[in-house]
Amino acid sequence: MTPRTYEVRTFGCQMNVHDSERLSGLLEGAGYTRPDDGAQADVVVFNTCAVRENADNKLYGNLGHLKSIKDITPGMQIAVGGCMAQKDRGEVVRRAPWVDVVFGTHNIGSLPALLERARVNDEAQVEILESLEVFPSTLPTRRESVYAAWVAISVGCNNTCTFCIVPSLRGKEKDRRPGDVLAEIEALVGEGVLEVTLLGQNVNAYGVEFGDRQAFAKLLRACGEVEGLERVRFTSPHPADFTDDVIAAMAETPNVMPQLHMPLQSGSDRLLKEMRRSYRSERYLGIIDRVRAVMPDAAITTDIIVGFPGETDDDFAQTLDVVRRARFASAFTFQYSPRPGTPAATFPDQVPPEVVKQRYQALQAVSEEIAWEENTRLIGRRVELLVAEGEGRKDVATQRLSGRAPDNRLVHFTPADARDERPRPGDVVMAEITYAAPHHLVSDIVATDLRRTRAGDAWQSRQETAAGPPATAAPVLLGLPTLRP
Repeated sequence: MTPRTYEVRTFGCQMNVHDSERLSGLLEGAGYTRPDDGAQADVVVFNTCAVRENADNKLYGNLGHLKSIKDITPGMQIAVGGCMAQKDRGEVVRRAPWVDVVFGTHNIGSLPALLERARVNDEAQVEILESLEVFPSTLPTRRESVYAAWVAISVGCNNTCTFCIVPSLRGKEKDRRPGDVLAEIEALVGEGVLEVTLLGQNVNAYGVEFGDRQAFAKLLRACGEVEGLERVRFTSPHPADFTDDVIAAMAETPNVMPQLHMPLQSGSDRLLKEMRRSYRSERYLGIIDRVRAVMPDAAITTDIIVGFPGETDDDFAQTLDVVRRARFASAFTFQYSPRPGTPAATFPDQVPPEVVKQRYQALQAVSEEIAWEENTRLIGRRVELLVAEGEGRKDVATQRLSGRAPDNRLVHFTPADARDERPRPGDVVMAEITYAAPHHLVSDIVATDLRRTRAGDAWQSRQETAAGPPATAAPVLLGLPTLRP
């Protein structure tokens, strides 16, 4: 009997990507396989987001497109999970009755059983749990990358930001025990992984559930003891919970990378209060100052919302001032739009869309100018690159490859011509920066000091045995905002 095939389409943040890897692992464990290139999958799973603007329009647009395909494809099934499913519950089946399965953020482990039940009963299955039954990281996984992995240390959020719907969809914070986290990391390293990113909606609040306020700093230091683990990152911390013990752990643990993504959201203290963000701009800038005092070359990135209800010209000017003082390596900027179910959606003084757009463009211009200036400072510097797969576009004329520097900047570099000296994804090279742009760096000098790694061996083995996707394959990411604590 030919195995049924599957495809997972991911909307949303890194936590959704993490969940999608688990969904893929569950389906493969149940006997499903990936389709051949260009072939239609028997099962299409949408792992949805409820944070991005027009998320529902994107979902129902995709579902509408698939309806015509399903009508002429016997046995095809469609499943919808994630935050949108958790929020809208039965609404998905009402608006798209051709959907077979709807499941929420708390029961992704139920997907194979729900698909089978829908097939046998020939009717839609809707299962939305109110609380987490199984921590997603305990489920089987099918990772897209052989050299880098997400490791969730917590799920949920205890904050009540007025613009954010995540706490009502992901629930209160649940923390994994440190031993479980480290056991997963050690297993990943054993498979060839060189880099892990610790995930949480509010990652530096880790330990609140078991009463240890220094648990996150301790976990970072413990990661430094894992032999073979070369790079550690984390996202996203909340400024209100960012403590000096974490800064010290970052600076004193060699494999914790000199990179920090810390959402600002607004530079206006008045708006931060309206957002229920329990810090103010000077505290935020103080954290950056302390980080740079011990890690001068740290790349700091952020999230900013433009056009929050009641935002005045003066509020926006304060945000620009903080951006200029912070000198972010990059800023992910979002135009505010009301999210049903959030307090801010009912606030008066909603900013006119044309004003929001104008401010958004102004903020982008300032952010890109600063990022370009910061990147230009790196010209002439040699950096160690972890060679990446699917990062940006390969330059056909020069055959450049791409890699990530320790500070997570994207670098397009020139590899050696000799076949036995060409690096593979997961290998490490040294490259000298020759050109800077706002969002990437370039090295036109042939990279040197190639270090072949177990991760590169694993990537090569995957290609040679056809045990996974072809070299160009990557998860379908329909918009990837950062986690928004």
